[in-house]
Amino acid sequence: MRRRLRSLSALLSTVAAFSGGTLLLAATPARAAAPSGAGERMVVEAKEMVYDDKKNTVTARGQVQILYKGRLLEADRVVYDRNTSRVFAEGHAKLTETDGTIARAERFDLTDDFKAGFIESLQVDTPQNTHMSAARAERAGDETTFDMGAYTACEACKDDPSKPRTWVVKAKRIIHDNVEKMIYYEDATFELLGTPIAYVPFWSSADPTVKRKSGFLTPVFTYRSQLGAGFGVPYFWAISPNSDLTVTPTIFTSQGPFLTAEFRKRFENGGFSIRAEGTHVGNPGAFAPPPLGARDREWRGAIQSLGEFALNDRWKFGWDITALSDRYFLQDYKQYNYLLQNYFFRESSSTIYLTGQGPRSWFDLRGYYFQGLSPNDIQAQQPVVHPVGDYNRVFDVDPKKTGGIGGQIEIDANVTSTSADIANYESINPRTLDRLYGLYNVCQVYAPNADPNRSQCLLRGVGGAYEHATLSGNWKRKVIDPVGGVWTAFAFARFVGSYLDYDREGVYPAYNNFWQPIPNANQGLFFNGQDQRFRGQATPGFGAEWRYPILARSPIGNIVFEPIAQLVARPNQTSIPSLVNMDAQSLVFDDSTLFEWSKFSGYDRFETGTRLNYGGQATLSLANGGFINAMLGQSSQVAGANSYAQADAANVGLNSGLNSRVSDIVGRFAFAPNAFVSFVAKGRFDKTDLNARRIDLFSTFNFDPVTLQLQYANYASQPAIGFDVRRQGLSATGRYDITKNYFLNGTVTFDMSRYLYNGLTQQPALYTNFTGINLIGTAPLFSVAALGAGVGYHDECTTLSINYSQIYQPQSYTGLPARNQSVMVTLSFRTLGEARFNYGLGSVLVNDGVRNAGPGGSYGGSGIQY
Repeated sequence: MRRRLRSLSALLSTVAAFSGGTLLLAATPARAAAPSGAGERMVVEAKEMVYDDKKNTVTARGQVQILYKGRLLEADRVVYDRNTSRVFAEGHAKLTETDGTIARAERFDLTDDFKAGFIESLQVDTPQNTHMSAARAERAGDETTFDMGAYTACEACKDDPSKPRTWVVKAKRIIHDNVEKMIYYEDATFELLGTPIAYVPFWSSADPTVKRKSGFLTPVFTYRSQLGAGFGVPYFWAISPNSDLTVTPTIFTSQGPFLTAEFRKRFENGGFSIRAEGTHVGNPGAFAPPPLGARDREWRGAIQSLGEFALNDRWKFGWDITALSDRYFLQDYKQYNYLLQNYFFRESSSTIYLTGQGPRSWFDLRGYYFQGLSPNDIQAQQPVVHPVGDYNRVFDVDPKKTGGIGGQIEIDANVTSTSADIANYESINPRTLDRLYGLYNVCQVYAPNADPNRSQCLLRGVGGAYEHATLSGNWKRKVIDPVGGVWTAFAFARFVGSYLDYDREGVYPAYNNFWQPIPNANQGLFFNGQDQRFRGQATPGFGAEWRYPILARSPIGNIVFEPIAQLVARPNQTSIPSLVNMDAQSLVFDDSTLFEWSKFSGYDRFETGTRLNYGGQATLSLANGGFINAMLGQSSQVAGANSYAQADAANVGLNSGLNSRVSDIVGRFAFAPNAFVSFVAKGRFDKTDLNARRIDLFSTFNFDPVTLQLQYANYASQPAIGFDVRRQGLSATGRYDITKNYFLNGTVTFDMSRYLYNGLTQQPALYTNFTGINLIGTAPLFSVAALGAGVGYHDECTTLSINYSQIYQPQSYTGLPARNQSVMVTLSFRTLGEARFNYGLGSVLVNDGVRNAGPGGSYGGSGIQY
C-alpha cells in the first residue's frame, strides 16, 4: 500500500482490497492507518471490518474508533457508503471535536470528513460545561442547526437526572455558528426550574468559548425617587484583541438622559482605561440646594482613568485619576458608578505614581489631589501633594570587612511637598461652630500659645506651601548570649528639614470675622516677631533590646515565656522639629507600637529623650495547631522631656496614654483553639486604677454552615484632640448556608456613642426653618449606623442575590442627615449574562440627638465657592 490515502473512503477501500472482497477479524482488533497529503494520519480501529461489494459499503463493528484531523468518531457500528461518500454511525455514537466538545447521538449521518450531515437525538457537551440538545440537528461545515433545541449551562441533578435543570433556553431553532462564535435562538422560551417565564422571538448570545465579543449586554434596571425609573442597555465593542469600548445610554423617567462610556486598552507592558459619564439634569429641584446639594447644576458628570505600565521588571508607572463636576455626583448617581465602593467614602483621591522595587530596596514617588465629597468639606482646605517620595534600602554588613561588627543597615528617606489655599482650623468643642449653615466646624480665633484658646482649636492643615524632608539611617545587630538571652544593639541618626511659606495675607471669605491674626500677640508657631520659615534638626540615638525566651512543656502543649526590655537614648531636644504637623496626627499606643523606636505615625514628629519600654509575652502552642498568646507592657520616660506631653498645633500626644512619665499599660490576648474559632482582645489601661482607656475586640466563628465575625471598640474620651465623649461601636457580619445552594447573610454596625450627645446640642434654625419639624430627638444606646441583609441562591450556572441596605447619607433633596434605604437584586446566568435592578426605598431624616448647632443661619446666596 504505497499510494497516499486522503479520506475515509480511500482508507476503507484499501482495507477491502487487501481482503479480496470481505474482511472479517473477530478475534483481534482490526487497525488500519495511512498518511494523508498534509502529513496527518487517519486511524480506524474496530473488532471487525466487513466489505460488501454488492452494496459497495464498508462496515466496522465493535468499539469502533476513527481518528482523523483531530476528530474522534466512536460507535458500536460505523458504515461507510462508497456510492454517496457518507458515514453512518450508530449505537453509543460519540463525536469528539478538536476543542474537546463532545456530541452524542442515536445516529450520525455525516460526510466522510465529519464536517456536514444529519444527527438524530443530539446531545452536545462543551469543555465549558454548557449543553445543547435537539431531537434532530443538521451540520453544515462550521454551523450546526438544532431543530426544537435546548441550551443550558446547568448540570443535571446527580441524584435525579430527570429533574428540570435550573434554567434552560428552548427554541424552535438554535443555530451555533462556530466561525462567528455566536449562538442564535429563534422563537425562544426561557425556562426556570422547568417553568417558562419569558419569550423572545429572536435572541443571540456569544459562544461559551468567547471571552469578549461585540454586542449588546444585559440591560440594567433601577429606580430611585430623585431619578425615577431607569433603563440602560450597554453595548460592548471589541475594537481589537487588546482594546474595547463599552457605551451605556440610560433613560430616567424623572431626569435627563445619562451616558456612560468606558474605553480599555492593553499593551505588552500594561494597560489603561478611561471612563466618562455625564448627564443633563432634567429636574434640578429634586436635589438639595447648595451648599447641601447640587441643585444649581444642569450638567453633571465624572471622568476616571486608571493605568499602569511596567517600565522593566523593577519599575512601574501608573495613575488613578478622578474628576467630578461636583461633590454630590457620586451620591446622587452612585448606583451607576463603581467609583463609590464604600458608602462611608468621603473624598475622591487622584494619584500619579512611579514605583521601583529591588530585592531589598523600595522607591515610591507620587502626587495626590483630593476632592471632598461631604457637605462639610471646603475644597480650598484640601491639600495638594506634589509630590511625596519614599525610599528604603536594607543591606547586610560583612563582619570580616568591619572588624567583626557585622549587622544590618537600613536607610530610609522621605520628601513631602504640599500646598492648600487656606488653613484647616477645627474647633474641638462641638458647640463652637461656624455661623454659615451650621456645617463648618472652624475656630473664631486661633492663637497657638495663648491659653485657653489653644485647648479649644486645632490646626489640621496649613494654608500655603509646606515642604518637609527626612533622611534616617540605622544599624542593628542581634546576638545570643551564653544563657540564651537575645540582644539587639542598634544605633540611628535622623536628619529633618522643613520650609513653610504660610499664606498670611488674605482672609478666605468663609472665615470673615472668624479667623484673624491677633495684633501684637505672640503667635509663636508662625510669627514670633520673625520670619521663621526654615526649620531643621539632627537627632542621633542608640539603644538595646533584650529578650529571654523560656520554653516549658506541659500536657496540653509547649509554652514559651519571653520577657522583653528596650532602652532607647536620644538627645533632650524638642520633639517638634517641623513647623507644623501634617502627617503624624494619628497616634495609637497599643501592643503593636510599644517597642517602636518612635511611636508617632509619620515623619513630622519623632521621639526624643531617653525612654524605657518593657513587658513580656507568653504563647501556648496546642497539639492540634491552635494557640493562646498574651502580652503586657508599659513605657517610661527615663530622661529628657516627654515628647508626647509636648503638644503641637494638632495636640498630638495629649490623651494618648504616653503623655505622663510612666505610660498606661497596654496588652493583648489572642485565643485560637482551632481553625474554626479565633478571638483577639487589645487594650490600654490607666496605670493608676487600671480603668480601660481603649478596648478592641475581634472574633470569628466558622462552624459550617454558620460564619460570624464580631468587632467591638470602646475608646475613652480624649478632649484635647476633639473627642469629648467616649467612642463606642459594635459591628457584626454573618452568613448562614441554609443548604448547599441557599444562603442568608447580614451585617449591622451600631454607633454606641450617639446617645451621649442627647440634650447637649441646641436646635439650629436651619433645620426647623427648612423642614418645619424638630429633627433632634434622642438616640438609643444601639443606634444603627449601617444595616444590610440578604438572601441568595447559587449553583454552577446561576446566582441570585437580594440585598437590602440601610445607611447614613445626606438626603439628596435636602442634604440633611438621613437613613437611606435601597434594595439590590442581582441575577446572573452563566454564559448568558447578568441582570441587575436597584430600587431606592427612599430616605428618612434621622432623629439621633446630634446636630451641628450654631447661633442661627438660613439659606441664602453667599458667593462663596466651596
